Order: sequence, then C-alpha cells, then structure tokens
Amino acid sequence: MAAQENRYEKRYAENESYWGKEPSEFCKQFVRTISDLGLDCAELSLIDLGCGEGGNALYLASRGISVTGLDLSPTGLRKTRLLAKEAGLVVKTIEASLYECVFKQEYDLFFSSGTVHYIPEEIRQRSFDYFKSRTSPRGLHAITTLVQKPFIEQAPDFEEQVTLFSSGELMSYYRDWEILHTVETIFDCNSGGQPHRHAANRIIARKP
Repeated sequence: MAAQENRYEKRYAENESYWGKEPSEFCKQFVRTISDLGLDCAELSLIDLGCGEGGNALYLASRGISVTGLDLSPTGLRKTRLLAKEAGLVVKTIEASLYECVFKQEYDLFFSSGTVHYIPEEIRQRSFDYFKSRTSPRGLHAITTLVQKPFIEQAPDFEEQVTLFSSGELMSYYRDWEILHTVETIFDCNSGGQPHRHAANRIIARKP
C-alpha cells in the first residue's frame, strides 16, 4: 500500500482539491435514503472508508451525522480537518489502511466511494465480514467500486494496487443483508487529464 499512499500524498500536496470539494451524487443519494427511512442523522455515526480530502465526509457531517474519515494519506486527512474547521464542522480522522484498521467502536453507517477495490482480492470476504461485524444492528452500508468489463479499456492512470471487482461481486458480500439499492453504471472520467470510461457497481444495504 506504500505506492498508493505516496501517489495520493503527492496529488493532494500539489492540488488545492484533487477530487473537488463537492460530494458525489451517490453520497447525496445515501443521505436521501437515510431520510426516507426516517432516521435521525444527529443520532448516527459513520465511518468514511478512504475519505481522501473529505468532500463526502464534510457533506455527511453537514447533515448532522457524527463522521470519522479513514485514509492512508496524512495530507488528505489534514485537508479534511482544515476544511471541516472552516465550515464549522467536526470530522474525526483515522490514518490507516482500510483493510488493516481495527475499529474501536461500532458505526451505524459505513460509506465508501471508490476505495474498496484497493482491498486485495484474497482478503475481500474477510474485510467485508469485519466491516459488517462492526456495524450496529439495522445499520447501513453505501459502497461504490469499479468493476471489470471486457469492452472498457484500461484507464490511462490505472494503478497496480487496484484489483477491479467482477459484476455482482459487491452484492454477493451482502447476500445476508437487505439490499435497498444496487446498480451497475458506466461513466466518463477525466482523471489524469485523459478522457476514459469506468464501470462501477453501487450498493446500499441494511443489516438485519
């Protein structure tokens, strides 16, 4: 994971906001789902797995959720805390690998936007089982991951640390949970300055 950490450390250090400061549409959808379920954000705790520079974490915190952002990059976490302070918000942070961290508490919500494909394939089942075990009863997971499609060329900024999921794999880790939403989508991307496409699976699931 050192190469991944160094790559993003450099990107975060050279850019005011590498990913932008706006939350993803999936993050907004997750908040709408929370609202539709009648849950009180002020009573919920959330861990953002691979929070980067905090765009999604800050949006979630702005809704009243108690947010902790986890990431390998100290620069990204530092930006997250600074932006939170500027916005009058509190976002706690943990500097760790998302598949090596030991959580000291249960969380009501787990959120991950494009990071779980960094988990090595051989330990994915174990990692998801652990995330699920550290989730409160009736808690929610909202996860996005990239998937392999034979008709989509490898991205020009592809990272060796990434192992793309297969279609449906993400859903299989939640076969014993209630699936509230799942979709496979193809989207355009311009990361690295070169236009390309990605395929992704997204899921929102609830613990029994």
